[in-house]
Amino acid sequence: MALPFLIAKAASAVVTGAIGVAAYNGVKTLIVKAPIRDAAVTLTEVGLRGLRRAEEGAESARLAASDIVAEAKDRLGEEVPPPPVGEAGHGHSH
Repeated sequence: MALPFLIAKAASAVVTGAIGVAAYNGVKTLIVKAPIRDAAVTLTEVGLRGLRRAEEGAESARLAASDIVAEAKDRLGEEVPPPPVGEAGHGHSH
């Protein structure tokens, strides 16, 4: 009496386990094959390019402002110090 019940219960557990393993392996395969990593690398690359362009723009603006200030001081007759040679430093060491 109890034997058929236990066999049915065991068979159900085996089938459920097999379905679970197949689903897990399927999801794992999809994640490995999905271009998530490639998309993340591409997005980071685009962000770094944008950051570099923003830095270049900021440096150009800083240089333009320095030129304007130097020209204004020159017009006033003040002596304009020459630009520093090499890295001017920024208050801390690397």
